[in-house]
Amino acid sequence: MLELDVKSRVPIYEQLVEKIKELIIMEVLKEHEQLPSVRSLASELTINPNTIQKAYRELENQGYIYSIPGKGNFVAPINKNKKLEKVNKLKEELKRLILEAIYLGITKEELMELYDSVNKEIKEGRR
Repeated sequence: MLELDVKSRVPIYEQLVEKIKELIIMEVLKEHEQLPSVRSLASELTINPNTIQKAYRELENQGYIYSIPGKGNFVAPINKNKKLEKVNKLKEELKRLILEAIYLGITKEELMELYDSVNKEIKEGRR
Protein backbone atom coordinates (compact mmCIF):
# COMPACT_ATOMS: atom_id res chain seq x y z
CA MET A 1 0.00 0.00 0.00
CA LEU A 2 2.73 2.48 0.95
CA GLU A 3 6.08 2.46 -0.79
CA LEU A 4 8.86 4.60 0.64
CA ASP A 5 12.22 5.41 -0.93
CA VAL A 6 14.85 4.95 1.77
CA LYS A 7 17.52 6.33 -0.58
CA SER A 8 15.65 9.59 -1.13
CA ARG A 9 16.83 12.84 0.39
CA VAL A 10 13.25 13.46 1.51
CA PRO A 11 12.86 12.31 5.13
CA ILE A 12 10.88 9.10 5.59
CA TYR A 13 8.20 10.79 7.72
CA GLU A 14 7.62 13.42 4.99
CA GLN A 15 7.29 10.70 2.35
CA LEU A 16 4.81 8.92 4.61
CA VAL A 17 2.79 12.13 5.13
CA GLU A 18 2.60 12.70 1.37
CA LYS A 19 1.63 9.09 0.59
CA ILE A 20 -1.15 9.07 3.19
CA LYS A 21 -2.40 12.48 1.99
CA GLU A 22 -2.56 11.10 -1.56
CA LEU A 23 -4.59 8.10 -0.35
CA ILE A 24 -7.00 10.42 1.46
CA ILE A 25 -7.30 12.82 -1.48
CA MET A 26 -7.89 9.95 -3.92
CA GLU A 27 -10.48 8.59 -1.43
CA VAL A 28 -8.71 5.26 -1.08
CA LEU A 29 -8.94 6.06 2.63
CA LYS A 30 -12.47 7.23 3.47
CA GLU A 31 -13.69 9.66 6.12
CA HIS A 32 -13.56 8.19 9.65
CA GLU A 33 -11.66 5.12 8.40
CA GLN A 34 -9.09 3.90 10.90
CA LEU A 35 -5.44 4.08 9.90
CA PRO A 36 -3.07 1.23 10.73
CA SER A 37 -1.67 1.39 14.24
CA VAL A 38 1.76 2.92 14.69
CA ARG A 39 3.26 -0.44 15.64
CA SER A 40 1.68 -2.43 12.81
CA LEU A 41 2.65 0.13 10.17
CA ALA A 42 6.18 0.39 11.56
CA SER A 43 6.46 -3.39 11.42
CA GLU A 44 5.02 -3.56 7.89
CA LEU A 45 7.34 -0.83 6.56
CA THR A 46 10.26 -1.87 8.79
CA ILE A 47 10.82 1.66 10.07
CA ASN A 48 10.99 3.17 13.52
CA PRO A 49 7.59 3.63 15.23
CA ASN A 50 8.65 7.18 16.18
CA THR A 51 8.80 8.00 12.46
CA ILE A 52 5.21 6.80 12.01
CA GLN A 53 4.12 8.76 15.08
CA LYS A 54 5.78 11.92 13.73
CA ALA A 55 4.01 11.50 10.38
CA TYR A 56 0.65 10.94 12.08
CA ARG A 57 1.20 14.06 14.23
CA GLU A 58 1.95 16.10 11.12
CA LEU A 59 -1.15 14.76 9.33
CA GLU A 60 -3.23 15.65 12.38
CA ASN A 61 -1.76 19.17 12.47
CA GLN A 62 -2.65 19.57 8.79
CA GLY A 63 -6.21 18.38 9.47
CA TYR A 64 -6.09 15.17 7.42
CA ILE A 65 -6.54 12.82 10.37
CA TYR A 66 -7.73 12.89 13.97
CA SER A 67 -6.84 10.68 16.89
CA ILE A 68 -8.91 9.14 19.64
CA PRO A 69 -6.79 8.17 22.65
CA GLY A 70 -6.82 4.43 23.13
CA LYS A 71 -8.60 3.84 19.81
CA GLY A 72 -6.19 5.05 17.12
CA ASN A 73 -5.98 7.47 14.21
CA PHE A 74 -8.78 8.11 11.73
CA VAL A 75 -9.27 10.00 8.46
CA ALA A 76 -10.80 13.38 9.24
CA PRO A 77 -14.02 14.46 7.55
CA ILE A 78 -13.67 17.30 5.08
CA ASN A 79 -14.53 20.62 6.67
CA LYS A 80 -15.85 22.95 3.94
CA ASN A 81 -14.32 26.10 5.48
CA LYS A 82 -10.99 24.41 6.11
CA LYS A 83 -11.04 23.02 2.56
CA LEU A 84 -11.64 26.49 1.10
CA GLU A 85 -8.79 27.85 3.22
CA LYS A 86 -6.45 25.10 1.99
CA VAL A 87 -7.50 25.66 -1.64
CA ASN A 88 -6.73 29.38 -1.35
CA LYS A 89 -3.38 28.65 0.27
CA LEU A 90 -2.57 26.11 -2.44
CA LYS A 91 -3.50 28.59 -5.19
CA GLU A 92 -1.10 31.14 -3.73
CA GLU A 93 1.67 28.54 -3.62
CA LEU A 94 0.91 27.50 -7.21
CA LYS A 95 1.08 31.14 -8.35
CA ARG A 96 4.51 31.44 -6.78
CA LEU A 97 5.69 28.22 -8.44
CA ILE A 98 4.27 29.22 -11.83
CA LEU A 99 6.04 32.58 -11.62
CA GLU A 100 9.29 30.76 -10.91
CA ALA A 101 8.64 28.31 -13.76
CA ILE A 102 8.02 31.18 -16.20
CA TYR A 103 11.21 32.86 -15.02
CA LEU A 104 13.12 29.63 -15.68
CA GLY A 105 11.67 29.38 -19.18
CA ILE A 106 9.15 26.60 -18.71
CA THR A 107 6.39 27.01 -21.29
CA LYS A 108 2.65 26.87 -20.79
CA GLU A 109 2.61 23.70 -22.87
CA GLU A 110 5.18 22.04 -20.59
CA LEU A 111 3.15 23.00 -17.53
CA MET A 112 -0.02 21.62 -19.11
CA GLU A 113 1.79 18.39 -20.05
CA LEU A 114 2.88 18.04 -16.42
CA TYR A 115 -0.69 18.64 -15.22
CA ASP A 116 -2.03 16.07 -17.70
CA SER A 117 0.64 13.56 -16.68
CA VAL A 118 -0.19 13.85 -12.97
CA ASN A 119 -3.92 13.72 -13.68
CA LYS A 120 -3.43 10.55 -15.74
CA GLU A 121 -1.39 8.94 -12.94
CA ILE A 122 -4.18 9.67 -10.46
CA LYS A 123 -6.83 8.18 -12.74
CA GLU A 124 -4.70 5.07 -13.29
CA GLY A 125 -4.17 4.70 -9.54
CA ARG A 126 -0.42 5.17 -9.74
CA ARG A 127 -0.46 8.17 -7.40
